[in-house]
Amino acid sequence: MLKARGHHVTVFDISRPHPDVDTWIQTDLGDPASIATAIDTAIGPFDALINNAGIPPRVQNAEAILRVNFFGLKRICEGLLPKLADGAAIVNTASLAGAKWRDHLADIKDLMALDPAEIGGFISDRNIDATRAYNLSKETVIAWSMAQTEILIARNMRCNSVSPAAVSTGILQDFAVAFGDRMAKNVARAGRPGLPEEIAQIILFLASPESSWIKGQDIIVDGGMSAMALTDALGIQS
Repeated sequence: MLKARGHHVTVFDISRPHPDVDTWIQTDLGDPASIATAIDTAIGPFDALINNAGIPPRVQNAEAILRVNFFGLKRICEGLLPKLADGAAIVNTASLAGAKWRDHLADIKDLMALDPAEIGGFISDRNIDATRAYNLSKETVIAWSMAQTEILIARNMRCNSVSPAAVSTGILQDFAVAFGDRMAKNVARAGRPGLPEEIAQIILFLASPESSWIKGQDIIVDGGMSAMALTDALGIQS
């Protein structure tokens, strides 16, 4: 979509993107050395940074989830800040799975303060499985994105997050396994999972000047799933 609108697109990804973009910088978000090399290689200034990479919950991959979904995102975002133009927009992909971030602030603060070398002990001490690691990674992305707001104002920059629910991609089945009946019920009520293009449209809006006064917000894109769950909980009927 960015290419179709005439933008020059640089992609940081572990695999070559298809279709081709202007520049591909091979990057493994689970590897700090790879991230450092990618940052050094990148040629800015960039008008927007979209942090969309992440891995789903699978058996025994809790540590990888936290390394990639939060620490990798944070490391590349902070490293690229000097290469972002004044007025640039940052958009981080979170998830509806992170919607209860307010209930888990202690864990979020502890994770944000954690030395990444200590992730294994953090997971073991708190008995965190892959599904909880995924939820926590996205809760932390939401909170961390919000916390960047005042820091970025001096450069007229902004940071927002987008929280999709189930989206029809190659990893949808991973979420079906991890979240089970709860996800199946939500998708059934919404009528279908979301489409990647529907999420991309919101991300592009948040990356564009048209959203210049939206700062520090988490935008839920879920086909009405959270609204239906909330009205159930509140006893509100149509």
